[in-house]
Amino acid sequence: QVTVVESGGDLVQAGGSLRLSCTASGFRFDAAAMGWFRQAPGKEREGVACINTLGGNINSDSVKGRFTISRDNAKNTLYLQMNSLNPADTAMYYCVAYPKPSCGIAWYRTSGVQTWGQGTQVTVSS
Repeated sequence: QVTVVESGGDLVQAGGSLRLSCTASGFRFDAAAMGWFRQAPGKEREGVACINTLGGNINSDSVKGRFTISRDNAKNTLYLQMNSLNPADTAMYYCVAYPKPSCGIAWYRTSGVQTWGQGTQVTVSS
């Protein structure tokens, strides 16, 4: 069974940091691009970051310079280090797996994602 399970969401004050983790199983983790999406209440789900199998990554403009995506293929684990958090970052964060090794120019589209996690809640208080 193909699964990705997120952890690490929490309530944090503005300016703080969090690290999300995602553990994958049931597929070749080292052969798949991985990513993070988020969805705030009343808003559409948006792509946050993507990392390919070689470690190259893309971030959305809204998190560039603050969030860092990384992966540990030996542990089948994806990470999202989030710094300088602000209330606008409050959302459910989802780990995703793509059916290919590269992110591609349309990585931010939900239609390109093969596997979704259940999500982990991040809440940033002002």
